[in-house]
Amino acid sequence: AVVSTQSTGLAKKRFPKLSESERSAAMTELVANKGPQTAGTTKAAKGGATGRLTDTSKYTGSHKERFGEDGKGKGLEGRVELADNSGYVGNYKGADTYDKQH
Repeated sequence: AVVSTQSTGLAKKRFPKLSESERSAAMTELVANKGPQTAGTTKAAKGGATGRLTDTSKYTGSHKERFGEDGKGKGLEGRVELADNSGYVGNYKGADTYDKQH
């Protein structure tokens, strides 16, 4: 791992009694193979109001159309009226049957 100038400044504060090369090695060891940490971050709220607001079974009207049976969002399909562009009116059931009959 490459130690940047910002890291060397932090290393001086964290390891003041070590030499420059020892600081670099200590910082490299400190951050090696570690991902981002979540210590001190805010946890997701699980209160009553949050539960009620995120319960999709209680949604009504056009908001209800935005979610599937399992409660997951439909994405763009649930928000936008998508045009059929097939040339038939909305509830016509015999679409694409002309060639089969003639």
